[in-house]
Amino acid sequence: MQTIINQAKRFLRDEDGATMVEYALMLALIAVVCIASVGLIGTRANTLFGNIATDL
Repeated sequence: MQTIINQAKRFLRDEDGATMVEYALMLALIAVVCIASVGLIGTRANTLFGNIATDL
């Protein structure tokens, strides 16, 4: 019984899992921001080049 309690205490003190989850969340947020910005820049560039082609 004491071994189970010691293992539970060690598990609660271990922060590796929490750190990994935090890094995964930051990576997901960065990916979402990158995808959104590339989409926005692509749309604006397409509009800009379309206007240039129309003017020519």
